[in-house]
Amino acid sequence: MRTPTSAVARKSVLAVAGAAALAISSFAAAAPAGAAPTVYSKGGTSWVRACDTLAKGDTVSCHALKVVNTPQQLSPNAMPSGLGPSDLLSAYKLPANGGAGMTIAIVDAYDDPNAESDMNAYRAQFGLPSCTTANGCFKKVNETGGTKYPRANSGWAGEISLDLDMVSAIAPNAHVILVEASTANMTDLGASVNTAVKLGAKFVSNSYGGAESSSDLNYDNTYFNHPGVAITVSAGDSAYGAQYPASSPNVTAVGGTALHRDSSARGWSESVWSTSSTEGTGSGCSAYEPKPTWQKDTGCSHRTVSDVSAVADPATGVAVYQTYGGSGWAVYGGTSASSPIIAGVYALAGTPSASIPAADGYSHTSALNDVTTGSNGTCSPSYLCTAGAGYDGPTGNGTPNGLAAFTG
Repeated sequence: MRTPTSAVARKSVLAVAGAAALAISSFAAAAPAGAAPTVYSKGGTSWVRACDTLAKGDTVSCHALKVVNTPQQLSPNAMPSGLGPSDLLSAYKLPANGGAGMTIAIVDAYDDPNAESDMNAYRAQFGLPSCTTANGCFKKVNETGGTKYPRANSGWAGEISLDLDMVSAIAPNAHVILVEASTANMTDLGASVNTAVKLGAKFVSNSYGGAESSSDLNYDNTYFNHPGVAITVSAGDSAYGAQYPASSPNVTAVGGTALHRDSSARGWSESVWSTSSTEGTGSGCSAYEPKPTWQKDTGCSHRTVSDVSAVADPATGVAVYQTYGGSGWAVYGGTSASSPIIAGVYALAGTPSASIPAADGYSHTSALNDVTTGSNGTCSPSYLCTAGAGYDGPTGNGTPNGLAAFTG
């Protein structure tokens, strides 16, 4: 890092240090094997982290939060709780029945044996077209593109169901590729991103992350250097602090909001998702990553997280159908919801024209819902953790308001 020569630069150093410390501490807080998951609560809603326990060798965690005080219903025909496709399309002014001709990839770790059937139960419930291996819409592969899948994991199965259901909700006519990494570390997950692009995906959602490190610059070039591909990454669920790969300048970093119906002209309102000092949407100033040319905020000399955002608060969570590690209909939150939502929005907008599609949002800020309330921590300068008019760390430039901000 260059020696700071101004007050802004000195603030940037503090922001970098704080972000790195928080990312490391929150990542290290993953539960040891066999420990009961921590239960979080807000406004009468309680949830757990789906990937609260890391398997041996894992270095990143998924960002899915599973609500535990909403009764699960196994029947696919039961009335699910949580936001459904029509809610999300309404909140973000998105066209229905979109995505035709596009291919969206989901990258996750481990196997969900019921991924295809569960996704299609979700689709059937909401009147969306089926997406199966048989009709050519769905493909499930391992990290090298083969069909020898990794071992199953019930926590990551919840993540997989959440991801598949969100891209189904937003872009139901897109083809879907699920790439399952052998383990939850950056080498395997990064190889899975490369496989997704090799198989033709122009939109790749990643809902996982961990502490930043000096190795990230190499990972950027090895795994995330795919010009013309919209790679979305969840900003994290551990409140203020930058995580990787959301901090890569090659991706669209996706923050999280709380989404409520209201009586406004829009019909919805949003604020920064924050539950406590240790849980909420991630944001912050990267300790290692260079600042992309299209990012103009002045309080961080490195890459700032996030770029855009969408619903993530489990207290305003989304409906998900999961039977491996679940009992049917459930409600999920976390920035694991916002990342596939934004990947779906990119798919609705069509094949990206920008080398790094995240840049488009910075030149079309008026086509986003500016989120101006809420905070996910304490920081300096304050915009890195507190929403306000214009760009801020927790919500980036805002949430989708149609498709204009996601096109060239």
